[in-house]
Amino acid sequence: MRSGNFKQDYRQLLALTDSVPVIVWSCLLVALLAAAPLLLAKYYVSVILLLLITALGVLGLNLLTGTTGLISLGHSGFLAVGAYTAGILAGKLGWPMLAAIFAGGVSAAVAGIIVGIPSLRLKGLYLAITTMAFAVIINHLILNGGGLTGGSEGLTVPQPALFGQALEAERGYYYVVLAFVVVFTFITLNILRSRIGRAFLAIREHDIAAKAMGVNLVRYKLLAFMVSAFYTGIAGGLLAYYTRYLNVDSFSLLISIEALSMLIVGGLGSVAGALLGTAFIVLLNESLGFVFSMIGAGFGGSDSAAAYEIKGVIYGLAIVLFLRFEPDGLIGRWRDIKHYWTHWPFRF
Repeated sequence: MRSGNFKQDYRQLLALTDSVPVIVWSCLLVALLAAAPLLLAKYYVSVILLLLITALGVLGLNLLTGTTGLISLGHSGFLAVGAYTAGILAGKLGWPMLAAIFAGGVSAAVAGIIVGIPSLRLKGLYLAITTMAFAVIINHLILNGGGLTGGSEGLTVPQPALFGQALEAERGYYYVVLAFVVVFTFITLNILRSRIGRAFLAIREHDIAAKAMGVNLVRYKLLAFMVSAFYTGIAGGLLAYYTRYLNVDSFSLLISIEALSMLIVGGLGSVAGALLGTAFIVLLNESLGFVFSMIGAGFGGSDSAAAYEIKGVIYGLAIVLFLRFEPDGLIGRWRDIKHYWTHWPFRF
């Protein structure tokens, strides 16, 4: 009698997955996302596009917080660095879209290394406050950037174009974003099954024990910050071309709280959990926006200060409830459901 699924050779260990249903459902999901612009109205396509951009940033945060165990509230700063770098290079220097987006990722990665230096000595709440301070500093620099960043007036980003062809947000640019998300999801899965990913997990479980086993804490903590910030910077560049207008108010602390809530709701340390949590919170945000627009007379609309505060309360409540009743997130509940039906009618 088989008591479990075990790896019997290195080929099985290095495989991304040995589950045929996972491969089939993953391909089906990508196919459905690719068909979305052809089947759905522009509004729903724009929601999916925003979801994909957000998912890319959450994947980066998952590598840092979910996999390595380093709490960050400064990813709104990395997002701003990537977005403004891409916007400045494209709008003022005429860089091509892909070059500007990757430059945004590189600049955010450099910022991640700078912010990651305090992580060598700080943990938990102290590290979270340090990263939050970084986000505040970035917003202050953008606000006082003068003609370079546009200051309080904001920065206009040119229309996305690839090989000289202008891309419509809900059609051509949608597929660019989808390609980025698919590629970076694949890269993330490979990182997690590599020596780097195992070092990240060892640091998360117990950094002193990891150091005793030969894991270079300085190297891998800085690497975690760099890779995570690079992902978020790429997401910022994609967001800049999607909105085509950047303002410092768009990169508030609530962005970092939203990203952290997505991880907790979906399941820390899981790629599938990060994607599920992103979908849950983004759709919740759209639902709240619809509700606030319906009762806009009392709240001043979905973008009002009152709506902003209520969203913060709801995100905090979601975090508390999931930590209390479902600490493993949506992906944990999905595993429990699969386990139940796999062994039904037995209870083990």
